[in-house]
Amino acid sequence: MNTITAEFPSFVGGEKTNERCAVILAGGEGSRLRNLTRSITGDDRPKQFCPIVGGRSLIDATRRRTAILIPRENTYFSLAAKHESYFRLPLWDVPASCRVVQPENKGTAPAILYSLMRIAAEKPNAIVAFFPSDHFFTEEESFMEQVDSAFQAAALNPDSVILLGIQPDTSETSYGWIEPAKSLFGSETRSFSRVERFWEKPSARVAERLFTTGCLWNSFVMVGRVDAFLAMYREYLPEMFRMFALSSHLFGTEREAPIVRSIYAWLNETNFSSEVLEKATGRLMVMRVADVGWSDLGEPHRVLGTLSGLGLNPVWARLVA
Repeated sequence: MNTITAEFPSFVGGEKTNERCAVILAGGEGSRLRNLTRSITGDDRPKQFCPIVGGRSLIDATRRRTAILIPRENTYFSLAAKHESYFRLPLWDVPASCRVVQPENKGTAPAILYSLMRIAAEKPNAIVAFFPSDHFFTEEESFMEQVDSAFQAAALNPDSVILLGIQPDTSETSYGWIEPAKSLFGSETRSFSRVERFWEKPSARVAERLFTTGCLWNSFVMVGRVDAFLAMYREYLPEMFRMFALSSHLFGTEREAPIVRSIYAWLNETNFSSEVLEKATGRLMVMRVADVGWSDLGEPHRVLGTLSGLGLNPVWARLVA
């Protein structure tokens, strides 16, 4: 059977050995929202450092959301050195050990791997959840309750990475989609299925078929043991994995920054979804997430649609509409 039911036995004692961690992915450039964010702040800061919804920056909103479930001392931030002037103030209380500062942005694959290596050096038995910093939820507590179910599933399935797939309400063409494998209870909220395949920004015709056949929006929120993630890198990006693994004993020392700069100088820009996830479907499970009011604020029309749905019409939104 490909499905695990949504309810799990109590995780007695597990958290003593499987420490929960979060990584907030906040190193992107946000170029698709540049005109919009410039209207808000008057400068070129990336979207994650802008107060787009509710007067709070996206990174701060993400941080508050993850804190519902995950201790602040176990929350890491994947950042880019060039954005230091933007993250220095909002992350003033985050210790250096929890700031994974990349010397440059080379895509999601090295950003995730660098964070994993940092965590593995301190907490080798950790279960890690990755959260993009440009998401909005109307039902944050419900979402984090479902993340909690994903943590429990990862503890019971230590070789699998759990993806959170959002129950769609439209045949959206600008989102990535996850096609779950056929399973007995796969259409139920909080059910878990194996992953059949991914569809990245499908045509309108394909998106309609995905919508009607029970496929899910790919939120890029994912949960798994640190060694389950690293196993995927070892198989699908072995050279990148080797470079970080050989240098990881220097992390936390004064030699970390120069060795990481040399690694990034060698790296090509690499996308985690296309170079790892799409090749590793046999290692993945997807959890069906519903009723959380999710939106990915990656494009202007999504931002404006989210504001409209909330009954908000700030001056800057009228200027860019």
